[in-house]
Amino acid sequence: MRRVDLVAPPMAGHLHPVLGIAARLAAEPGLDVRVISTAAALPAIAASGVTGLALLDGADEVIETVVNPPYRIGSNPRLLLRQFRAAVALQADFRRELLVAWAAQRPDLVIADFTMGAVGTAADEIGVPWWTTHPSPCAIEGRAGPPSYLGGWRPGRSALGRGRDAVGRSWVRGFKRLAPRLAGVRLADVGITRQYRPDGSESIYSAERVFALTPEAVEYPRALPAAVRYVGPVLHTPPSAAPPLVLDARRRAVLVTAGTHLPWHKATLVARAASAARELPDVEVHVSLGGTGAVPQVPPGVVVHEYVDYARDLPRFDAVVHHGGAGVLGHTLAAGLPSVVWPVDYDQFDHAARLVDAGVAVRVRRPAELAGALRRVLDEPSYRVRARAVAAGIAREPAVETIAAQVCRRLAPVAE
Repeated sequence: MRRVDLVAPPMAGHLHPVLGIAARLAAEPGLDVRVISTAAALPAIAASGVTGLALLDGADEVIETVVNPPYRIGSNPRLLLRQFRAAVALQADFRRELLVAWAAQRPDLVIADFTMGAVGTAADEIGVPWWTTHPSPCAIEGRAGPPSYLGGWRPGRSALGRGRDAVGRSWVRGFKRLAPRLAGVRLADVGITRQYRPDGSESIYSAERVFALTPEAVEYPRALPAAVRYVGPVLHTPPSAAPPLVLDARRRAVLVTAGTHLPWHKATLVARAASAARELPDVEVHVSLGGTGAVPQVPPGVVVHEYVDYARDLPRFDAVVHHGGAGVLGHTLAAGLPSVVWPVDYDQFDHAARLVDAGVAVRVRRPAELAGALRRVLDEPSYRVRARAVAAGIAREPAVETIAAQVCRRLAPVAE
């Protein structure tokens, strides 16, 4: 029996794809699969039918304040560095406990979400191969193309534009090199002795395999490291007790969501969705709060849900308004639905640019544009046609099947 350990933080956008992979691998004879996270993830792990192990006992409240602050991070260096400092401290503790767990049960292969930067060095320390899953590969540095986290740059087409991209990539790399000193942290505490390998790739990602969990059809050509493989989104939502949504069959239905993060944004999201609903009387507007808690007041005209099961309910809508988060982005593309993207933080602006250029979405820059953008994606057939073409590509080669095949090959006995 070969053991595969998968490691992810408890946040849905990172945990759910890993659970989808784990559930598929668990069906392979000869594989013993375990998901390692924190206690907050254990219910979702159990609901997905796989074995779980929780580390960092009592740390989930701290993790929540680090990854889901009640304010926008944006490009504010002070907030970014504060978040980075807290994350490195948690990763150092996680790494210590992980090594203890592996001393008792050594894995044969480790697959870790890209945010778990200390896992790879721990695997190296015990001599075990490790791979990376990356739901947001636009954040991986490439040798060409636009950098991420700068507001959603498109690829430069002219010599001047390509020069701008090169300067942007250098700026992003320079900030990453400088960040540990500015934040006053030691990357050696998480086992990282260098941020970049001699070939220029980032050492927090596997040098052997990085699974990019978005369709290549919506990405820009960017000369990424050789380890990167586009496999498409992993479409997994742990089963829940929430009843299926009831939709009005007489009207087209739209889902408005900002995922399970951004609690500071949810009240605005509900209010703007209600405004759009008033301008679109032929459209039924549903809003998901993503489990972040009730908003102070629900205006008339919208149906608000605490949580929506993407795998079960999202394909029943006619379009989706989302923030560009990797989870809902993947489910929307796989369902063949057009979308309106309203990015507000992190890499969401990069995702918005890619979806617009792929012809499957309209981006809004001001909330007042929401109703008009929805009208476009609902009434202009080209958005749905292109979205369905992307969905067909995802369905032809399900990500979990591709990953399972590669895991089995990697762990197969070598013939003498």
